[in-house]
Amino acid sequence: MSTFSSVTEGLTRWYFGTETSTIFEHIIASKNCWRLSLNSGIYTHPDEVVDREEYMVLKITKLAKSYVTGDTTSRVLLDVNLSLPSGGTLALEGESGTGKSTVLHLIAGLDTATSGSILLNNKEVVGMSDKQSAHLRRGDVGIVFQQFNLIPSLTVSDNIAFHAKLSGSFDGTWCDHLSEQIGLAEHLSKYPEALSGGQQQRVAIARTLAARPRLILADEPTGNLDENTADRVLEMMLESAAETHTAILMVTHSQRQAARMERRLQLSHGKLE
Repeated sequence: MSTFSSVTEGLTRWYFGTETSTIFEHIIASKNCWRLSLNSGIYTHPDEVVDREEYMVLKITKLAKSYVTGDTTSRVLLDVNLSLPSGGTLALEGESGTGKSTVLHLIAGLDTATSGSILLNNKEVVGMSDKQSAHLRRGDVGIVFQQFNLIPSLTVSDNIAFHAKLSGSFDGTWCDHLSEQIGLAEHLSKYPEALSGGQQQRVAIARTLAARPRLILADEPTGNLDENTADRVLEMMLESAAETHTAILMVTHSQRQAARMERRLQLSHGKLE
């Protein structure tokens, strides 16, 4: 196994909580997975009933995060509180090193909070086991990292469909629509190594959108794209949120893109302003 493949295998196991081979088995058996249904205006598990008007997909209360190194304690987040309704969009701004990415990692269960509460789709994230948080990332939340984290042995088409097939929400027509909208229709049979950095990031964004999660966490999602492409990608993300009532929490340094969100919050000295 090459070093690149070994790294990808490690990332897959860390993010989804299972090995790549196991995920492929899930994809092959995806016809038997439960599917999302439309109920009261948002995508839900078949036995859920949700009022879109009152439903908060994300509610963070008194969230704090500290790192301890020897006798030194670094307090990154102090008493962070925010909420985001289904279909809502929020830009999280602030200088580098203020903890913006840490907030996203805590929400997704990729890091552990020191104290506080994170309710995501009515599930308490703080205190989840690794297995529980991996399951959360398969269905309720999708993440667009600054790094692409594509699977090199899969084509662009299969990379886009990957997360959706794993979660049981695969829709070929929707994936085709995303591929066209994001400018990947001519590259579907290619492998990641044949793409530019900007094209690989577009694949990563389409992969997240294809699964129609309840919440998308986007960490500088268009940072590797030119301005025109970035605008197009962001527009598509917003359209997706409107169509599927998916909430978006985006970390960005771009005033231009932050202005497109419904709300903007500034993270400074560990608190939101």
